[in-house]
Amino acid sequence: MKAYQISLINAIFLVTMSGWGYLDSDSPSATALIPAFVGVALLICNPGVRRENKVAAHIAVLLTLIILLGLFQPLTGVVARGNISGIIRVALMLMSTMAAMVFFVRNFVRARQNK
Repeated sequence: MKAYQISLINAIFLVTMSGWGYLDSDSPSATALIPAFVGVALLICNPGVRRENKVAAHIAVLLTLIILLGLFQPLTGVVARGNISGIIRVALMLMSTMAAMVFFVRNFVRARQNK
């Protein structure tokens, strides 16, 4: 699997899981949609990542890193509330984001070695 493919999957996961969490909440908050906004930004960057545009790839990596770090707080919140569906949603977003980050790093290392 290539970096742009896993980034696309990650973006779709972020949008769908975030939207599901927002709609499933008893008291929805706009902050629940932050991963969805990042997912949309990743979707916008994806054609550039696919064409191996360095600027688009670096923006996608930065957004991926930010959302990866940002998802730990929601995870602690849903664990504290004992919300099983929330734990599953956030865990899926974290796993897909971690996978995307690994693929990006491997892609950058491979590109550096090919120089």
